[in-house]
Amino acid sequence: MKLIKLLFYGLFALLFHAGYAQNPRMEIQLNKKLSGTNYLAYPAPEQTKYTPAPKGYKPFYISTYTRHGSRFHINKHDYTYALIPLEKADSAKVLSCVGKDVMHKIARILQLSDRRLGELTPLGARQHRGIAERMYHNFPEIFAKDIAVDARSTDVVRCILSMTSECLQLQTLNPKLHISNDASRHDMYYMNYDDKYLAGLRYKKKQEMIKAFKQRHVHPERLMKVLFTDSTYVKANIRPHDLMQHLFFVAMNMQSVDEKELEFYDLFTSEECYELWSCWNVLWYLEAGNTPLTEGMMPYKATNLLRNILDTADSCIVKKEPSATLRFGHESCLLPLAVLMELGDCGYVTEDMETLAEHWQCYQYFPMASNIQLIFYRKSANKDILVRVLLNEKEISLPIKTNCAPFYHWHDVSEYYRKNLSRYTPTDK
Repeated sequence: MKLIKLLFYGLFALLFHAGYAQNPRMEIQLNKKLSGTNYLAYPAPEQTKYTPAPKGYKPFYISTYTRHGSRFHINKHDYTYALIPLEKADSAKVLSCVGKDVMHKIARILQLSDRRLGELTPLGARQHRGIAERMYHNFPEIFAKDIAVDARSTDVVRCILSMTSECLQLQTLNPKLHISNDASRHDMYYMNYDDKYLAGLRYKKKQEMIKAFKQRHVHPERLMKVLFTDSTYVKANIRPHDLMQHLFFVAMNMQSVDEKELEFYDLFTSEECYELWSCWNVLWYLEAGNTPLTEGMMPYKATNLLRNILDTADSCIVKKEPSATLRFGHESCLLPLAVLMELGDCGYVTEDMETLAEHWQCYQYFPMASNIQLIFYRKSANKDILVRVLLNEKEISLPIKTNCAPFYHWHDVSEYYRKNLSRYTPTDK
């Protein structure tokens, strides 16, 4: 009987923790920073132990697309929309002690971002050095010799500096590497494609649904009482829904800087963080998700990028020597790429935004410095090429049959994706 009880409790604990890990409300309760969505600082894996490759197969080529690391907000208004109402309330002497503290913190981060808006922070650079070091040690067969590393970035400074950080770390680990760097408008057609048709398709639907969703899920009443001492002033001068969302937008990105004393996530309850995050989750799903609401077309923004990955891989796997192709860009490209590739549950399909969070959590896919790595394996005297895919350095499944998961036969992978890509031809800019 005692053994049965132990087995029962063990099974209960296993099921509880399995469900717990998939519950975003509980995850955010444990770690409010997850609600930062695409502003989440890269959660570097504590260890990277991967499934051993089939006998005799060795890695020889790696192909990546990596988002830039942590950055400052892009626009000054991203800070001032939250700061100005607090400053006006302070002048009117209706700002609470908590409100004053938040006001000072936002003023400080605005000062730190002066003439650095949108730029990579020191934390962002460290994120990329860490990714490079783990990549080097995880796949030493690729980087052990004087191989060619082709590194390309969009023509945005934060992406260029992200590329530089990774490449310098690789060069430090192996000075013999032949690394070429490029950041040109020439490559933007696949590195960060601006598809006018898809942009128009999503705009109206996104605007309508997000506005309605926010009305149901943003509840600023408690927060206004915490920030202000005069409810009459709030009613006459403050737009509570807007202010709460602007404050949260600043709080989300505070984790991009090293000054931890500037954080103010404690301004929001765990439930408020979850509800505000759910609004962003819906926004990004409508932006890039595989939903009938946008005819399942949003992932096809990454058409040119995925085709470049496929074509470049085909040209590199015929080489005798190992090599690497590294690409650096943005979350607005990485997320549709992950959805188009149907990595794990990225390709989840629904029209129900109220239950979306139970199945699709954007913070799992594209934090700062998020990355997709394709590692190719071969066996001497064997033409069969295998590929393993990592999302943020974690093994991820593909929607393709295989007899050696998490490894897939490259012929099957290429054929599957090329067939999908034939569904849509990107429009001209």
